[in-house]
Amino acid sequence: MADEDVISAEPQGDAELAVEGALRPQSLDEFVGQHKVRGQLQLLLEAARIQDRSADHILLAGPPGLGKTTLAMIVAHEAGRPLRMSSGPAIQHAGDLAALLSSLTPGEVLFIDEIHRMARSAEEMLYLAMEDFRIDIMVGKGAGATSIPLELAPFTLVGATTRSGLLPNPLRDRFGFTAHLEYYEANELEDVLARSSSVLGVGLEPDHRAEIARRSRGTPRISNRLLRRVRDWTLVHGGGEAVTLSGVRAALDLYDVDAIGLDRLDRAVLDALVRRFRGGPVGLSTLAVSVGEEADTVESVVEPYLVRIGFMARTPRGRIATPEAYAHLGIPHPAEFGSADDL
Repeated sequence: MADEDVISAEPQGDAELAVEGALRPQSLDEFVGQHKVRGQLQLLLEAARIQDRSADHILLAGPPGLGKTTLAMIVAHEAGRPLRMSSGPAIQHAGDLAALLSSLTPGEVLFIDEIHRMARSAEEMLYLAMEDFRIDIMVGKGAGATSIPLELAPFTLVGATTRSGLLPNPLRDRFGFTAHLEYYEANELEDVLARSSSVLGVGLEPDHRAEIARRSRGTPRISNRLLRRVRDWTLVHGGGEAVTLSGVRAALDLYDVDAIGLDRLDRAVLDALVRRFRGGPVGLSTLAVSVGEEADTVESVVEPYLVRIGFMARTPRGRIATPEAYAHLGIPHPAEFGSADDL
């Protein structure tokens, strides 16, 4: 009986993985949002198709979760080319990159995620590879070292970065097209949720989609993650019945996602800034230590959203809380009393 249970569970697991993969759009037409970038990519790929050549190298820049990896997959799919995937942290030596480039087939699309985290020696090798489809291999050491040129098959590099400012100018300039992805509007996230809920078999009404979209921080990845939590809550607590608005709110509240998308860490940082440091200014490291997190986590995960919604500001002296942050926490702003000591 146990064996039968295991056997019957395998297809269900495979089916679930297939469904999760199906959440990714397969074409530019299916991709929701980023209208300008989609139009630019469509033109670039169509021109390459007409001329029967590899498309120009593409740099996708923007915050996490906006669809850079999905767009790289779509580029390969639309061009009818195979896709090879790697990441900057995995390329820590020039030899790593040389092995990867030399194994590419003609026209193949190479996707390097977090490309700004590649080793400097690999970046310098990539300059020549992108421009002339050639790399120089050093053989031997010292005075007897010899450079051997190695011709590469034409390829399209798609690089993705969340911090384009860390890319050296020579590398950035070799991309034929740079796409800057923007955060999504609430109505665009509702369209994302409409497609995803159909794939997952979750019946969402417009007000359900609006509630999830409001808490998704302008990010499709977060929308899809919250949708899966709503699905799980409905299965466990809703008896498998239809999704309700109260069920959506209960599921998101359970996972500490408030009405505007702040999670536990966001509120901890905001609360420390307002209560412990009297609204600032306070240094990043001090703020991070006060909530028990790494400074990099606070800077890259928490701060961008708090700054974007106007709850935090960066100043030369440190981070400060805005009146909107006080209002969200339900705490009177010091200006109303004339002194921070009244908090």
